[in-house]
Amino acid sequence: MARQQQRLSALQVNKLTKPGLYGDGGGLTLQITISGAKSWLFRYMIAGKPYGMGLGPIHTVSLAEARQKALAARKLLLDGINPLAAKKQHQIAIALEKAKMMTFEQCATAYILTHKASWKNAKHADQWTNTLNTYANPVFGHLPVAEIDTALVVKCLSPIWESKTETASRLRGRIESVLGWATTSGYRTGENPAKWKGHLDNLLATISKTSRIEYKV
Repeated sequence: MARQQQRLSALQVNKLTKPGLYGDGGGLTLQITISGAKSWLFRYMIAGKPYGMGLGPIHTVSLAEARQKALAARKLLLDGINPLAAKKQHQIAIALEKAKMMTFEQCATAYILTHKASWKNAKHADQWTNTLNTYANPVFGHLPVAEIDTALVVKCLSPIWESKTETASRLRGRIESVLGWATTSGYRTGENPAKWKGHLDNLLATISKTSRIEYKV
């Protein structure tokens, strides 16, 4: 049975050039197109209906790897699962995950665009953008928003927390708002690492309002 399911050899796969379908057994098939392109197919039937699922080109997927992919597909069939449908669901899941990989900078831009119409001061959007571009984005703007944690927020705030206290206070609030937007939008989960009360107030000194240095940002 093992020999019947492994009818092709790696040498044959490389030497075959005539367009057509060449079965290795167990549904695994080498496909050669009229243009000479070679790829792997897993061919199977469900309720009398034929299906063909691509497993990749031979220059990327070796014969041994194609056999493993075909074996995995056969196991899905034993469990009553259509391998092609499972593959499509997996691709959709990956696409959805990628869609969720918004960076902090992208989320900040989206937040500002969403809220600027409600801000009375026309310069407010520019102030938000400038503050985040100057202090937050160099530290974690390029990172997925889901990865922003307390340590990164503190790293961003610490250098200016006592020297530019008003700016730092506004920056913290703006980071908190952006992260809150990202959580509500489904781009991150968990507690907001920029929250002050009961969180950052344990890590950063409380600066009185009267001692804060004013910065128009």
